[in-house]
Amino acid sequence: MLRGDQFEPRSTAQGAAAPYCGAPAPITSRVSAPRAPPTPGGEPGPQYRTHHEHAEADPRGRAVRAVREWWRRHVNFPAAPPARPDTGSSSRQGGNRPRRGRPAVSGGRAGELASHVTTVDEIPVAGEPLPPVPAFLREVLFEEPAGRAGHDGWRALIADGAFDYCGDLSERRSVERTYERLRLLSGTAGDPRALAADAARLAAMHEWTAVVDGSLATVAGIHYNLFWGSVLDHDPDPARELEREAALERIGTFLCTEADHGNDAAALETTAVHDPAAGGFVLTTPHPGAAKFMPNTSAAGGPKTAVVAARLISDGTDQGVFLFLVRLTDAHGPRPGVSVQALPRRTGTPVDHCLTSFDHLPLPRHALLQGPHGRLTADGGLVSRYGSRRRRFLHAIHRVTTGKLCMSACGVGGARAALAIAVAYATERRTSDLTGRRRVPLTAHRSHLDRLTRATATAYAMTFLHRAATAAWIAAQAGEGHGEEAEAERLVAVTKAWNTWRAREIVLECRERCGAHGLFPAAGLAEFPLNIEGAITAEGDNLTVWVKAAAERLTAAGPGGAPAPDPARSAAAAAGDPSALRDLMAVREAQLRTEAAALLRAAPPGDPLGRWNTAAATAMQALDAYAVLAAADAFTAATARHEDARLPGHGPGTGLLRELCALFLLEQIRPHAAELIASGHLTPQDAAALRAAAEQRCAALGPHLPDLTAAFDLPRHRTHLPHVATQARVQPLP
Repeated sequence: MLRGDQFEPRSTAQGAAAPYCGAPAPITSRVSAPRAPPTPGGEPGPQYRTHHEHAEADPRGRAVRAVREWWRRHVNFPAAPPARPDTGSSSRQGGNRPRRGRPAVSGGRAGELASHVTTVDEIPVAGEPLPPVPAFLREVLFEEPAGRAGHDGWRALIADGAFDYCGDLSERRSVERTYERLRLLSGTAGDPRALAADAARLAAMHEWTAVVDGSLATVAGIHYNLFWGSVLDHDPDPARELEREAALERIGTFLCTEADHGNDAAALETTAVHDPAAGGFVLTTPHPGAAKFMPNTSAAGGPKTAVVAARLISDGTDQGVFLFLVRLTDAHGPRPGVSVQALPRRTGTPVDHCLTSFDHLPLPRHALLQGPHGRLTADGGLVSRYGSRRRRFLHAIHRVTTGKLCMSACGVGGARAALAIAVAYATERRTSDLTGRRRVPLTAHRSHLDRLTRATATAYAMTFLHRAATAAWIAAQAGEGHGEEAEAERLVAVTKAWNTWRAREIVLECRERCGAHGLFPAAGLAEFPLNIEGAITAEGDNLTVWVKAAAERLTAAGPGGAPAPDPARSAAAAAGDPSALRDLMAVREAQLRTEAAALLRAAPPGDPLGRWNTAAATAMQALDAYAVLAAADAFTAATARHEDARLPGHGPGTGLLRELCALFLLEQIRPHAAELIASGHLTPQDAAALRAAAEQRCAALGPHLPDLTAAFDLPRHRTHLPHVATQARVQPLP
């Protein structure tokens, strides 16, 4: 099996070979140049290998061909006459008879899908064009708002050997390596101001860097989004000199939450007292509970400049929380008045998290980041469009919404990468059949394969939801309507929470499906679950975000109005029609919203928290149904945009998307079947058929998992688990 260090050396921008990251040598290479495309005559470019050359170098190709042949003979369903006999089955069972435990599927959409499975010789090595079906799916997955151009640079970046797994590094060296990689990333990022202004490209950066280095995704997001984005979202000031930050000679960071204030950051206690005599401010941490908690403020990576959230005190009046630009450290460490204490290592890839405090640190006047939410007059007065201090705070930390998009992107990228690894492993790994007399791939066991198929359907839905939320947020930022922006901001919050929760489920499933091999960090998969936990908590803890969005949705939409029961819709849903399934989910969302509104009205007055507590669980269930609806709508919209696409020799790619969407919705609607039966929207017979419809689609889509995950477009050496047993070293006994 190939490892990352077994691929041919890739040329770097300086012409040197990219180092393998297994040794703790400093990174000296830049991002590798892209592989040369095929020549007009069809000959491969100078760095290409043909599929057959790759097969000679990679013996696993024979095993993969055997897997494909096994699927064709034992699982594939007849698609077009004449049907080929199943020569591998026993004489008592014809090749076209359904095998026990598998649904009988022939003809129609399932038969059409099963006849178009990409062969191993059509799967490209790294850098080569994809075959038609996964290439089509890739275009659907990576279309607007970022487009292919918004993803290709980041994909090329993570393909470089400088981003390979780094083994046997100390925590300190790992943190230093992260900042070295940040400087490599800056070559692809370009002007930090332009990147900070492009939400789609920012999110794409997280989507790809999360695949190779969770720490890099963290510090890059802080530097480019929270630091640069916050500065650019406020009034410019010519007195600020940020050229060293733009050149990454100083790293940008963001200090908001405190030891005593996390999700209630609006109540933070760090103060910036206006000093009229000096014309600036004095930044102070009043007690240990007000220390800034978890920012990356150590000496690692070089000097740091921070955007610090503090309570502006002017003429003895608390004006609310504003942001201040603060130079924390220089080449000699923390500046006078700044205290930095390293925190213990957290789970996941290491970041230099610290506690940071201020002891009467003087700041110049231009340190205050001002805007429509508040501008300080010469005499210390405040001019603001908001009378509410909370509104001023929310305006000041507006960048956190884009940060939520970035956390959603981390979840989407990590989930897709985990699936690509798990599917490749299931295709290559051999195990015994039920008789114990034959060795078969893991994909031969539906108990293994169906879990990955369902997770893949969810990953596609996550991707389309993320794209829709990104597009909505960009459009809202360009518009003027407050209502439109509020709805888009809520959609982003819902997307962040729903996608990262689903990502956690998917990466845990994929890790388990890879067995013991998935436990080793060198595989790249073992750290995904821990890094996803960081995304779940960052930019607003998921549960807090979910509760806030549920309350806002209940207030904005009010009680739902479900349509009358429709037997035709029930029957269509049982048959797996995506439109009917989507309509049933809309019915259930309206029911839950109506129930939550009724609970809220019936609760005793006088206790706002008590009233909300009676309705919170139902309101959050309604929000989950709303998230599924948003994902389904994004899924069907993406499919509809490509309805006319036809792939010669491979059948309609939209058929795969439509069936994948149906599987996603079938899995989402089944937990609500009892309530839909009780309300007459689903007959008992149709409810019982939902499971069979889902099983049928798992059977039809299973053989296409290599195509479906190849469309994720990950560099090939990022999708294969190293065979740890072959890399074991003899350790001397003590």
